[in-house]
Amino acid sequence: MVKVGISLGDPSGISPEILVKALTSKKIPKKDVAYIVYGSKNTILKTSKDLNINLKFDVINSLEEIKKSGFYLFNLYDKDFQPGKPSKESGKASVIFLENAVKDVLNKKTDGIVTLPISKKWIMESGFKYAGHTDYLADVSNTKDYVMALVCKKMKVGLITTHIPIKDVPSKITKDSIISKIKVIDRELKEKFDIKNPSIAVVGLNPHASDGGNIGNEEIEIITPALNQLKKEGINVVGPLSADTAFNRYKDFDIFVAMYHDQGLIPLKLLCFRKAVNITLGLPFIRTSPDHGTGYDIAGKNLADPSSLIESINTAVLLIKKRKKERL
Repeated sequence: MVKVGISLGDPSGISPEILVKALTSKKIPKKDVAYIVYGSKNTILKTSKDLNINLKFDVINSLEEIKKSGFYLFNLYDKDFQPGKPSKESGKASVIFLENAVKDVLNKKTDGIVTLPISKKWIMESGFKYAGHTDYLADVSNTKDYVMALVCKKMKVGLITTHIPIKDVPSKITKDSIISKIKVIDRELKEKFDIKNPSIAVVGLNPHASDGGNIGNEEIEIITPALNQLKKEGINVVGPLSADTAFNRYKDFDIFVAMYHDQGLIPLKLLCFRKAVNITLGLPFIRTSPDHGTGYDIAGKNLADPSSLIESINTAVLLIKKRKKERL
């Protein structure tokens, strides 16, 4: 049986709504899968009632209580959270849910985790030192080389830098970081997605990929030398390509590597928003997440679309089952 941990995320956002909708959907696997939610019983019951959806789950105190497929809950921080009204308390709850889910997957008590959206502002207001999931997961799992990637049926995108200000991006792009991250991408596409020889398109940092050094020099001094080294090692990389036209060729490559967050995620979300899955490549466990944020503006209004969470759950289960089969 597969055990999938799900951290509730910010309980004052749309996470409770998409969770209830996703777990009662016919689109996620139910056979031989136990879903363990790390969250708030009161929040989930209230959400279920407001949506008029009957989500049946068992409250547990230990994973050893799980004997069959179904839905289970660790009731960890049961405050009265109000939809659309985030606070330090909701930020604190987000962290508690996440830390407990991660503890169990690190101890191999669960097989992987799905993390629902959190607010970077409110988790940091509550004292959390990380700006998001990805860096935290890498740190606590002692993972040196990792990549934030978003994937959908039409396109995959990996990022060299993630949640940092644009002004800091150039200083964070180094030959070593490009080489290490693309090696992770190449390995993970082979292992997780069964792509034998991944074609990897790398976009430049500057407009027109610097136009031969006339618009910046990162392409000539950093990116191209990194790609040349990767080619010598047998990795199928192309670039640096001009970002304004590269993504039109999404059918030609297995993945794009972007230099910064919005450069890569704007085209992906234009192409398949609500169908994409955030996956952290390089971790010692499976971790997926929806491709959107907390949605405070529509929280509690029955407007949230659970499609990306459903895709995230399905991807996690698929990858976990694949890993289990390979280890038999």
